[in-house]
Amino acid sequence: MSIEVKVPILPESVADATIAAWHKKPGDAVYRDENLVDLETDKVVLEVPAPVDGVLKEISRNSGETVTSEELLGVIEEVALEKPAKESARATEPAPESQESKPFETPDADAAGLSPATRRIVEEENIEAADVPATGRGGRLTKSDVVNFIKHGGPPGPRVEERVKMTRLRSVIAERMKEAQNTAAILTSFNELNLKAVMDLRARYKEAFMDTHGVKLGLMSFFVRAVCDALRKHPVVNASLEGDEIVYHGFQDIGIAVSTERGLMVPILRNAGSMTLAEVEKGIREFAAQAREGTIALEDLQGGTFTITNGGIFGSLLSTPLLNPPQSAILGMHNIKERPVVEQGQIVARPMMYIALSYDHRIIDGKDAVQFLVAVKDALEDPARLLLNL
Repeated sequence: MSIEVKVPILPESVADATIAAWHKKPGDAVYRDENLVDLETDKVVLEVPAPVDGVLKEISRNSGETVTSEELLGVIEEVALEKPAKESARATEPAPESQESKPFETPDADAAGLSPATRRIVEEENIEAADVPATGRGGRLTKSDVVNFIKHGGPPGPRVEERVKMTRLRSVIAERMKEAQNTAAILTSFNELNLKAVMDLRARYKEAFMDTHGVKLGLMSFFVRAVCDALRKHPVVNASLEGDEIVYHGFQDIGIAVSTERGLMVPILRNAGSMTLAEVEKGIREFAAQAREGTIALEDLQGGTFTITNGGIFGSLLSTPLLNPPQSAILGMHNIKERPVVEQGQIVARPMMYIALSYDHRIIDGKDAVQFLVAVKDALEDPARLLLNL
């Protein structure tokens, strides 16, 4: 029996998708739930699994082509297949001993730190992962590293050039950033924070927090709480412009910018103003892992009333972040540096951070922007204010 393989039904906000890569060719055996083809949308990569066991009879649309919901991708001739020897052997292996997960380490990564997509292509091409130069964060091997290694037949020589078409995600990022510059009247205000109180609090309670909640007490959760409190005091910073109307949002859906191999993604923490520090940390950790592995859901990237981006993790000391339309403001965090400051007439070293608020001057006045930054600064320099709602 011939079984059609079709494009999954795409969300209303996604008009079409691009065929990124086929993992099988006509005549290959395929097993039920095995990934046949990757579809790239402007937000995530979707995997299309085989609906049945059989043989891939034909491919209707090739890599690089644009497809829409329920469009025919290929045909599988359903036949009974023996279970792959690899899966049979894996089924008889004893379960590995549980290990404590490390922060921001994805549960699907194997002992070598390979993501599922990277591990699959390494196994399919019979490549030794140790032979491939790794360029990912922390020396991690990425799928792009393996693809480039295969394309060049080994490590690329000197002065290698490669022309690559922009991915859908990168194209959309470019369009949205240019749209923000062309449409909004963007202005940036700066302030600086003394983070000693927050750093002392984290050092004092980090072990108890981990034991109680099973997640590290990070810096971002304090910023999310401080931002939500500041947005309540200055609601225009949480607003957006639609035509000639200003929409004031009575909730705080905070976008957290996450850097991935494919580009920047901004998962949304819904109703962040009502979340505890532990809930914020768990939400950020889960979204970061899903975004970097390409498994994040489309609905988790849509909406949002305000965004926080942290260039400090890459060493940025100061920057002017761009708006994430239709939002009207974005907060940029930066690197923490010990600098001399004056306290009670004495020069002391303190962990200092510059923060930047870029905002749409069409609806947010400079006074509101500066007062918002001061509210964030006050809350983080005296974290007790967060508990007392001051």
